[in-house]
Amino acid sequence: MASQQDTEQSVVDDFIIDTEDCEERERAHRERGTSRPITVVGNPVLHRECRDVTEFGDELAALVDDMFASQRTAEGVGLAANQIGVDLKVFVYDCPDDEGVRHVGAVCNPVVEELPAERRVLDESNEGCLSVPTAYAALARPDYAVVRGQDLEGNEIRVEGTGYFARCLQHETDHLYGRLYIDRLSKRDRKDALQQMAEGTPRYETVPND
Repeated sequence: MASQQDTEQSVVDDFIIDTEDCEERERAHRERGTSRPITVVGNPVLHRECRDVTEFGDELAALVDDMFASQRTAEGVGLAANQIGVDLKVFVYDCPDDEGVRHVGAVCNPVVEELPAERRVLDESNEGCLSVPTAYAALARPDYAVVRGQDLEGNEIRVEGTGYFARCLQHETDHLYGRLYIDRLSKRDRKDALQQMAEGTPRYETVPND
């Protein structure tokens, strides 16, 4: 979304704590990783559901390191694996919530939990995406989200987010099921977002579409 090892994340009240040692954890991932170019709308890997993560080992850890490096290069707050061309259900994030609290982590095989009606308060803020560079559009999403999935060792985890961070969790999970935020827009707003992209110049390297 535009703007570690998970064994380091602890669990309290059924939710991981992803707000501690954020700078150190993010830096460790990033320095081990190699930044990769970002895939953009039209690339087939962005428009189909990704494969489940079934192997939790060194290869996954190295991928996540590269994802953190790529996210930092592109100045994003969240990044899904298919945004660097990898067909696996994993995303990383380094995102503040509306209180300015920083959250850093990674989730494999994420699923957004259904909210009770009283928690479905919609926020119609602008949204952007590294895979739709330079474009933004207002999109209503719940201002609270819970994502369940697995950490890098395969342990079950749950992540909760509010405000901007809730938007990030929903946005990145969407990616792994082949859905971009522009797919949730009206035809007119989608066309406008794609026009913004066509007229803009990305500030980071992208993968050319054939």
